[in-house]
Amino acid sequence: MKKNKISKNWVNKQRRDTFVRQSKIDGYRARSAYKLIEIDEKFKIFRGGMHVVDLGAAPGSWSQYASKVVKSGKIISVDLKEMEEIKNTIQIKGDFTEIDIQNLIKNYLKKKFDVVMSDMAVNTTGIKNIDSIQTGELCKEAMIFSKQVISEKGFFISKIFMGGTFNEIVALAKKIFKEVKVFKPQSSRKESKESFIICKKLR
Repeated sequence: MKKNKISKNWVNKQRRDTFVRQSKIDGYRARSAYKLIEIDEKFKIFRGGMHVVDLGAAPGSWSQYASKVVKSGKIISVDLKEMEEIKNTIQIKGDFTEIDIQNLIKNYLKKKFDVVMSDMAVNTTGIKNIDSIQTGELCKEAMIFSKQVISEKGFFISKIFMGGTFNEIVALAKKIFKEVKVFKPQSSRKESKESFIICKKLR
């Protein structure tokens, strides 16, 4: 009974959500596209011809937006789940944390990537501190990987949750990058603990 009530609340929230409605109009697969759009508007990240890695890409809304902006560039979209095709993207189905998948991404590296972005999060347990720590570990792994594959002036963008590992992630980012900012887009739900870390220029 309780589960049905939660599902009903979620459906009602989705119906009222202006970003959900807008995503249907704009043709994005998820409302999360607007988080990346806000990040790009604020930090001026994407431009034509860029090479981008999108980690935790499914259902593909971040890759959709990046594809529109980088045009003749290249996007490598990685996720555990299958995704419908997106223009300019190479899709890799697998677990990013496995070395074989990381090596597969590197095999597509004709030049250093301009952007590594991650909207990865663990399947939530409902225990916020555990969810924060586990998603934080994914962020750290993506950040360490980005150090190996991005250009000197490249960007790293990742979802992070406020909680146990937040300070640790920011400290690691400052060791790797010269510029580190934390930003919560308006399209992030108010009750959500998520923010995004935006890093630029390798040390």
